[in-house]
Amino acid sequence: MNYGFVKVAAAVPRVHVADCKFNAGQIEKEIIIADGKGVQIIVFPELCITGYTCGDLFAQQLLLEEAEMALMQVLNTTRQLDIISILGMPVVCEGALLNAAVVLQKGRVLGVVPKTYLPNYKEFYEMRWFVSASAVFARTVRLCGQVVPLGANLLFETSDTTFGIELCEDVWAPVPPSSALALQGAEIIFNLSADDEAIGKHAYLRSLLSQQSARCLAGYVFSSCGFGESTTDVVFAGNALIYENGTLLASGERFSLEGQLVVSEIDVEFLRSERRVNTTFAACRRQVAFDPAIRVSAEFGGTRELSLTRTYAPHPFVPEGPKLNERCEEIFSIQVGGLAQRLTHTQARSAVVGISGGLDSTLALLVCVKTFDKLGWPRKGIIGVTMPGFGTTDRTYTNALHLMTSLGVTVREVSIRKACLQHFEDIGHDPAVHDVVYENSQARERTQILMDIANQTGGLVIGTGDLSELALGWATYNGDHMSMYGVNASVPKTLVKHLVKWVAENDVDDSSRRTLLDIVDTPISPELIPADADGRISQITEDLVGPYELHDFFLYHFLRGGFRPSKIAFLAVRTFKDVYDEETIRKWLHTFLRRFFNQQFKRSCLPDGPKVGSVSLSPRGDWRMPSDASSEAWLAEC
Repeated sequence: MNYGFVKVAAAVPRVHVADCKFNAGQIEKEIIIADGKGVQIIVFPELCITGYTCGDLFAQQLLLEEAEMALMQVLNTTRQLDIISILGMPVVCEGALLNAAVVLQKGRVLGVVPKTYLPNYKEFYEMRWFVSASAVFARTVRLCGQVVPLGANLLFETSDTTFGIELCEDVWAPVPPSSALALQGAEIIFNLSADDEAIGKHAYLRSLLSQQSARCLAGYVFSSCGFGESTTDVVFAGNALIYENGTLLASGERFSLEGQLVVSEIDVEFLRSERRVNTTFAACRRQVAFDPAIRVSAEFGGTRELSLTRTYAPHPFVPEGPKLNERCEEIFSIQVGGLAQRLTHTQARSAVVGISGGLDSTLALLVCVKTFDKLGWPRKGIIGVTMPGFGTTDRTYTNALHLMTSLGVTVREVSIRKACLQHFEDIGHDPAVHDVVYENSQARERTQILMDIANQTGGLVIGTGDLSELALGWATYNGDHMSMYGVNASVPKTLVKHLVKWVAENDVDDSSRRTLLDIVDTPISPELIPADADGRISQITEDLVGPYELHDFFLYHFLRGGFRPSKIAFLAVRTFKDVYDEETIRKWLHTFLRRFFNQQFKRSCLPDGPKVGSVSLSPRGDWRMPSDASSEAWLAEC
C-alpha cells in the first residue's frame, strides 16, 4: 500500500543559455536519479530546455528546432521509465510562440500547457516573444511527431492522483489558474517558474505558495531557474519548494552552483479528506466560472515499495522551537477569553475548581487566575477545593495546597473518605474491593462537592478534563466528566504539560514556579487506588491506557486526516521507531480505537468549552458521532 502518498520532485538542473543539447542532458540526469528514488512526477523550471533568459533568440528558428530535438532526446532516453516529467520549452502553435510546460511519460507527450499570464512590467517583457494561452484557440498541437492536447485547462489523471500545471506569473495573478484546476479535481499543482531574486521577495514567494496551497487544499510543487541563467540584469536562485495544504514539506538550497533534486511525498488521501470536510471548497465550484477541464490519462507510476523521505512530528499538537511559546500564549489567551465571557454572562460570583495537584487541574486553576486578573476581580473569588481520597499522596496533596496558597485563591479542603465509606455501606459495597465502583464513587463524590460549593457561592464549576482524556473516555461519567465550563476540553495531554511549564517560566512568582515545575514532573494518575507501602502513586494512568504521546499521535491523524488504522500504524512505527516497537504501537492503537468508539456516549453530553486548535471533540462542533457506532472495521484492520 502507498497510503495515499505520491512521491514528487522539484528539479533545478544546471543550464547553458541556448544550449538545448546540454540542457537536455542535465534534465535526463535528474529524471533518471529521480526515477531511481521512486519519484512518480518531477517538475523542472520554466523554459528549462532553452534557458529562460534567451531574449530575442526566441525568435530564431534554429533555437526552436533545437529545443524540439532536445525534447525528442529526452523522450528517447526516458522511454522505459514510469516517471512523469514536466519540462519547460517554447512551443510553436498557429504561428505563435507559447511559453509552455510539456508533460511526458514513456516516450509519449501527454499534453502541453501554455502560460496564461505573461509578465510585461519592470524586468519582465515576455509579451515581446510569447502569446498567452487565452489567445490560442487550438486544442491540440503537433510536437515531436505527436498530436497532443493543448490548453491551460488540462488535468492529468493517474490511478494515484490528478494534477494540474501553471507557470510562474500565473500564481501571482489575483485568480490563479490553479484555483480553477483545483476546483475541478487537481490535487497537486506543479509550477514551472523563472522567479528572479530581490530583497524580501523570497519570503513573499514562500508565503504566496503556502497560501495558494492552503486555499486550494492541494499539494504545490515549485521549481524555478537557477545557476547558469544569464545574470545580465537579474539573478536566479534556483528555488525548489514542495507544499501540502500550506505546510512546507521540503525545500532546496538557494544559490546553489550545482543541480538540485528536492523530493518529498504529498499525501493526497489527506487532501481528499480535507476537501470532503471543507464544504466551502465544494460550494466554490458552483460560484466560480472557468473553462471545463480537459482530462488526460497517464499511466500508473508507483510500482516500488513506499519509502518516505518526509517526517512526521511525534507530538503533532506541540510545535517545536520558538513557536512553542507563541502557541502556549495564544492557547492560554483563548482559554482565558472563553472563561471571561462565560463568567460575565452568567454573572457568576466565583469560580470553583477541584485541585488534585495534577496537571489538568493546575492548568484550569491558572486559567481562572489569569481570567480574574484580566477582569479585575479579586483572586479570592476563585475557590480551590482539594478533596483527599483513598489514593491521594502527600506529594500531590502538598503541591495542591502550596499552589493555591501562593496564587492567593480561596482554599477549601473537604475529605471524601467518610462520605465514600458511608456510600459503600449504603449500597452494600465492600471497600476492600478496589473495582470500578470503588473508583467512580470517589470521582462522583468530588463532583457533587464542587457543584454544591458552586451553588453556595453563586459560582461556576470549572472543568479540568483534557482532550486526550475525552478521546479515551478516561473520565467518570457524571463525575469528573461533568462541569459548568470545561476550559481544557480541546487541549491534548501532551500540550497541557507545556502550557503549565510556560506559565511557570513566564507569569508567576518563585514559590508558584517551584510548585508548578514539580507538578509537571509528577506521574499522571487519577489517584483513586491507595498509594503503595512507601506512599508513592500506585495507579499510573499510562500503564493502564498507554502512553499519551502515542494516543495524541493517533488522535491527531485519526481526526485531522481521517486516516485508516493501517496508515496511522505505518506513520507511528516510523515516527517512534527509537521509542516503541511495532507490537507495542499496534497494541495501544487497538486500545485507542476500542475506547474511542466505546466512550462516545461521554462526549455526546459534554459541557461547553473553548476550541483552541484544529482538533476538537465537542458534540456541538467538530465531532458528531453516534454513541453506538461499530468499531469492528477499524479494529479488524488494526
